[in-house]
Amino acid sequence: MIAFLDPSDAQHTVAVAELGRYLAAGDEVLIAATVYAEVIVRPLQHGTVDKVDQFLAAVSAKVVDVDRQLARTAAELRARHRRLRLPDAVALATALSRDAQLLTLDKHLQQISAQER
Repeated sequence: MIAFLDPSDAQHTVAVAELGRYLAAGDEVLIAATVYAEVIVRPLQHGTVDKVDQFLAAVSAKVVDVDRQLARTAAELRARHRRLRLPDAVALATALSRDAQLLTLDKHLQQISAQER
């Protein structure tokens, strides 16, 4: 999502193509609360956070709260995958808890997601 929203990101073009496929298909967009927090840091710094929120509303993206069970699942993922960072673990736990596909450009996270399915 960060690369999708930031035209200066090196992976922007790939992110637009990947997320664009899902949006064109009408797939539901879920965003872990921690991912949302990461996504809006730069827009907050540049005064463009309203544009991000408008886009997320336009695609009916849902921000998924982190509750106790989701936090536990993220911790279990980190326990099994030592190199997995907490924000990525929460994103993956969110996808797993909703039986949703995790959309990421991070190859390592893609591998872990495939192992956990």
